[in-house]
Amino acid sequence: MSQTMNTPAGLGKTWAGKVVDRKFPLRQWLGGSDHSTVFLTERPGARKATIKLIPAKNLDEDAQLSRWASIAKLSHPHLMQLFEWGRCQIDGTRLLYVVMECAEENLGEVLPVRPLSPAEASEMLPPVAQALGHLHRAGFVHTRIAPSNITAVDNQLKLSTDSIQKIGEVDGPRSASAYDAPEVAITGPSAAADIWSLGVTLLAVMTQNAPKVSTGNGSAVAVPKTIPPPLYEIARQCLQIDPQQRGTVHDILRRLRAPSVTSAAKVEEQKKPRHSSNRWILAGIVLAALLLGVWLSVEILVHRAPTHATDSQSAISPGPADTPATQSPVPFSSNGGQNGVTRGSVLQKVEPEVSRNALNTITGRLKVSVKVAVDASGNVTQANFLTHGPSQYFANKALAAAERWKFNPPQVDGRPAASEWLLHFQFGRTSIQILSEEVKP
Repeated sequence: MSQTMNTPAGLGKTWAGKVVDRKFPLRQWLGGSDHSTVFLTERPGARKATIKLIPAKNLDEDAQLSRWASIAKLSHPHLMQLFEWGRCQIDGTRLLYVVMECAEENLGEVLPVRPLSPAEASEMLPPVAQALGHLHRAGFVHTRIAPSNITAVDNQLKLSTDSIQKIGEVDGPRSASAYDAPEVAITGPSAAADIWSLGVTLLAVMTQNAPKVSTGNGSAVAVPKTIPPPLYEIARQCLQIDPQQRGTVHDILRRLRAPSVTSAAKVEEQKKPRHSSNRWILAGIVLAALLLGVWLSVEILVHRAPTHATDSQSAISPGPADTPATQSPVPFSSNGGQNGVTRGSVLQKVEPEVSRNALNTITGRLKVSVKVAVDASGNVTQANFLTHGPSQYFANKALAAAERWKFNPPQVDGRPAASEWLLHFQFGRTSIQILSEEVKP
């Protein structure tokens, strides 16, 4: 067996379908590392959850289980909850497991698409700082503040909790991280180290890159001048080389509550060009508290090719959304249109398969246009982007949906003919609109 297959992640890929401790089925492998593997699971009589499996070899099992038991007693709306933990064995491998809330997404998944704006970062910081403050007051440290550990659980921003440990606790060797404070390798995790990691996270979410820290000369980390106040001052205070000079959670929250934060955010939003609202944002996470309890209804408005309607009129036309696709009226009578051409119509519309959490990340409208070639039987033979939009994710979803549309072919001199259509997808937080337009023949 290869070295890769001997890692928890490599082994874990073969464990789907097995049951842990006779009660937690391993439904779907979600990922892993050299130190753990994670699956989607179910709690008896409860909703879905995730389960992390850690090899027990060279691990103080009792200490780890005791640590999880202590973490589970912590209660805060922005901390992920641990449900159960214990020992198990799979295919001869002795493991420890912990079952926790299931996160739909994390900030690390959004950053490759785009950075957060200052207003969005200002919305993200308070819940993270509040959760950290709760931990520090209770005598714990997080130890792994990073974008991937800032998650969305049921439209609520939450910090992961499985890496939490008591202040001063020695946890043996740990893998290094780009978000670690300079002193962690020598002194171990601390509240001040958490503050440093939060500062690095702030720079990462606003620049899409964690800063490369060179601390040999003892100087502070350079914060880009493009970051506006008060985020600039927060980052500088978090990233002091001397732990004693760093700010605290209280300092961060105090700066964020200052009147200048609200006014600066408003000014920033006013400066944005109108078309910038079609970019990906992290609103599904950073504004999650405002979205709690809101269910998305996905509405498709199919607009058939107008003869003289303007684009703005097309966008607000209701369309026969509640009419079965097979009963879609033909825009022109069977007597034929001009020059012996009778227009085609949509027979089967297919909406993009987009998750509610993905829609929640949109502000304004995100537009994708797809051109489809349709043969004389009404099937799509080719689909290409006309306008791609800023998001690869939504573009791919639109293209995949467009390839599955069906059409009533147009009639040319009484015979079915090939055609071309433009499908304009408009993704919004509460709806998806699709405007269709026949362009040939």
